[in-house]
Amino acid sequence: MTPEHRKHWAYALIFITPALWSVNYLVGRSAVDTVAPHALAFGRWLIAFVLLAAMSWRELAAHPIAIRRGWKQSLVLGALGMWICGAFVYLGARTTVATNIALIYSTSPVMIALMSRFVLKERMGALQLFGVALAFAGVLHIVLKGRWGGLAQVEFTVGDAWILAAMLSWTAYSLLLKAWPSPFGPAARLTLIMAGGLLVLAPLTVAEALLYMPTQVSWASFGYVLAAALFPGLGAYLAYSYMQRELGAARVGVVLYLGPIYAAASAWLVLGEPVQSFHWVGAALILPGIYLSTRPAR
Repeated sequence: MTPEHRKHWAYALIFITPALWSVNYLVGRSAVDTVAPHALAFGRWLIAFVLLAAMSWRELAAHPIAIRRGWKQSLVLGALGMWICGAFVYLGARTTVATNIALIYSTSPVMIALMSRFVLKERMGALQLFGVALAFAGVLHIVLKGRWGGLAQVEFTVGDAWILAAMLSWTAYSLLLKAWPSPFGPAARLTLIMAGGLLVLAPLTVAEALLYMPTQVSWASFGYVLAAALFPGLGAYLAYSYMQRELGAARVGVVLYLGPIYAAASAWLVLGEPVQSFHWVGAALILPGIYLSTRPAR
């Protein structure tokens, strides 16, 4: 595949990945009374790891020295991306509302864009930064349902602290994924990161089951774990790694801003909920914002 074709695939994934990620929020809310947070995160990444390792084991087996040299990075990225960004979201979803989750997570692409410019020295001109700000405004307009005065009425709970930690962890994960080069392709590298995340999650999952919250063993539990593994786990993370390699951390971060549009479309198609005027206004801000922010800086 030529570099130009890889770029085209990366741009296409910008509009596919949020649909995969949206499954995570549905699973997090639906599995509250069935699967414990750490058990859900551990099961999600265990299934994804087995599937991805089956596809990338030849590449990994050919570079044992590179694996030994980079194990600390895999462990750190696994803790950030699989433990904190996994279990913490499920913990927070138990005691906070979707509006607060959306508000907190909507700041992540802004932070990634700014940190990428100043820390990673990625080129982002004024037009690209304006695109990030425009998309950010569109997300807030949808989250607040067009009533901007509602910002003053937002009440934060303990669960929001878990979501805030997950958002900061995702920012760090995105930056380090780009800052730490790897000799492996996206699939093999993600396999190693998943292994690091599972090492961190394993003892915490056991402790949670014994001391805090056992998980119900049922087909419903397995269904939630499998859905989280295939779509927001294996699919979304692999796509994100690929996009980062081709487009850079700052431009890829804005994929989160498509989440509210996808959520509204899903509710309309599946649940028959009407699309409101604030959805259209938000989309009119988000879509051109993403276009501007992902254009190459001149």
